[in-house]
Amino acid sequence: MLEWNAAAETILGACADSLDSPGDLSAALRNLIAGVPAHFAAGSLSWIVIRNAGDRPVIMTEEGVVTPDGSVIVALLDRQPRTGPNPETLRKMFGLTGAETQLALRLASGDAPLEIAERSRLSRTTIRTQLASLFAKTETRRQAELVALLGRISVLP
Repeated sequence: MLEWNAAAETILGACADSLDSPGDLSAALRNLIAGVPAHFAAGSLSWIVIRNAGDRPVIMTEEGVVTPDGSVIVALLDRQPRTGPNPETLRKMFGLTGAETQLALRLASGDAPLEIAERSRLSRTTIRTQLASLFAKTETRRQAELVALLGRISVLP
């Protein structure tokens, strides 16, 4: 079984005409890693940067786990900058409501809770309640810890 996320589809799609079959995916991965200076064996790859002609480099790693059926898990990281976490990823990952998601995005962009309350025309109590819910759902305790987590999540599709 083959699975990939939108970032991997974009990266690999640039390396192949189609990604409809395992052979297509394999060919796309071979094209992608053709520029890697060192040859590596399955299960031995650590993080590497793959430079593309005229494009941003791609960061790739292969998990050191080979499944019983011989499959290998490969992670590709698109270095295209993101302004913040993907709202849908946040909702799915932590079970956030729409209001909690918007609050998280505003915090990730650097807004202070009281500033968010004023601009949103919400009470400070409402924002504090939503913030408390964010802490509980993300298992964080402080705003700085939450913002750091949101920054790490920003690399996810």
